[in-house]
Amino acid sequence: MILEKLKRFSSWKTRGNAFFHPIAVIILAMGASSACSEAKKRDKASEAINVPVLELQPQSVEVPQTYIADIQAVQFVEVRSKVSGFVDRIFVDEGEYVKKGQNLFQLSSAEYSELVNSARANLMRAKAELTAAKVEMERLQILVDKKIISASELELAKSKKAVADSRIAEAESMLSAAQTGLSYTTVKAPFDGIVDRIPHKLGSLVTENDLLTSITDISSVFAYYKVNESEYLNFMRTKIEGGSEDSLNEQLTLILSDGQEYPEKGKLETTEGDIESGTGSIGFRVRFPNPDNLIKHGASGRIEMLSKLDNVFLIPQKSTFEIQDFTYVYVVDRENKVKVRSFKPLQRYDTFYIADGFEPGDRIVLEGIQLVKDGSLVVPEAVAATSVYDDLLTLR
Repeated sequence: MILEKLKRFSSWKTRGNAFFHPIAVIILAMGASSACSEAKKRDKASEAINVPVLELQPQSVEVPQTYIADIQAVQFVEVRSKVSGFVDRIFVDEGEYVKKGQNLFQLSSAEYSELVNSARANLMRAKAELTAAKVEMERLQILVDKKIISASELELAKSKKAVADSRIAEAESMLSAAQTGLSYTTVKAPFDGIVDRIPHKLGSLVTENDLLTSITDISSVFAYYKVNESEYLNFMRTKIEGGSEDSLNEQLTLILSDGQEYPEKGKLETTEGDIESGTGSIGFRVRFPNPDNLIKHGASGRIEMLSKLDNVFLIPQKSTFEIQDFTYVYVVDRENKVKVRSFKPLQRYDTFYIADGFEPGDRIVLEGIQLVKDGSLVVPEAVAATSVYDDLLTLR
């Protein structure tokens, strides 16, 4: 367009139109160029599309971390037979609650009763022998005092008394062992708890160390779970820096296998003594009250623990796209141009990515990312952050 006008001006000048000075030609050409530039800007402005834009601000959020938990009773004991015999009586039923010292099973005891009687007879005989040895020693002592016999006979009587004393000690030991064996035929509950399955019924022959049943105390339960070293350090620093035990324990929630949240709150009691070299994890133990006996020994569940992250940014997943394991977002600069930016999510929470590396005030395209591309000019429409997060998190 400009070249054509210059040619016209040049031709007019050659035809004798001397009033067209070269400077005037240049000024006219510049005006034409400016008009073209303004036209192009208007064309580009007409191409810009309206897009909702979210302004990012750093936040502190508490994100739930979930861990697989192994649930065990506070006390779990396998009740085994210490002696062999037939099951004569069963005093309890499966699932019954029993008290410490309550009778559970009675094994055949005739053999052990005979052993007790035999040991008791041996003790009585030993005591009789001791009495005779004492009488003999006293008699000889009188004769020695009167110098009727020599002192050597008295020493012999004393040695017989010592032998009788040792036989009494041996007989008492044998009687105690026989009575202990007899007591093992009556199996008692080691503590208050619930009776598990009873595999041996009446008349069954059991041998030493056979499993009779199990007793579990589930008034409380232990939940064991493992965290990585970084999470352990973060948790312990919070505690050291003044976090109260109550506030730390309030962060612990048990999710049962049916997905329901257990109403009772747990209490972190202890951690393992060392970090596993292979996995870099360490075990935590949390105690949960179990007043209704809802949770049984060996149950499964998940521990949910809140983890606080400071100075992070929440990026809606709908504002992102992925290419070959990289996550991208469209950032709108000051000139309202769109630029592609990659970022690495720290983790995913609900419909958001938690990320760092952004600057306060950065604007991202919230929706319609399929309508823009790198370098596009847009008309940003600011969207309030509260409407985006919508009570999911508390902005601080």
